[in-house]
Amino acid sequence: MFPYRILMTFACLLLLMAGAPLAVAHGQDAAQQTARQALKQGRYVPLENIVRDALQRHPGKLLEVELDDGVYEVEILRADGVVIELDYDARSGALLKTELDD
Repeated sequence: MFPYRILMTFACLLLLMAGAPLAVAHGQDAAQQTARQALKQGRYVPLENIVRDALQRHPGKLLEVELDDGVYEVEILRADGVVIELDYDARSGALLKTELDD
């Protein structure tokens, strides 16, 4: 079973990817609003494209996706048991780095 944090992160990202309107929650983080607006305005590559590329490079189970300061951070558990993190530029979709997580 997914930990609650991962499940909630993934659910929010799915809504964001689908372009669904999200209600502004009381105390909502300003960074979330900024990210949604950047995606809507076409300044950020859709998350769906990033996840697709990451899973093509490293097939496995998607563990977590975060958006931090204009960088999508994607974690994948590969079939060999290794967790890999891929960082992508949110504006261009370019892969910035790949590293193994311990």
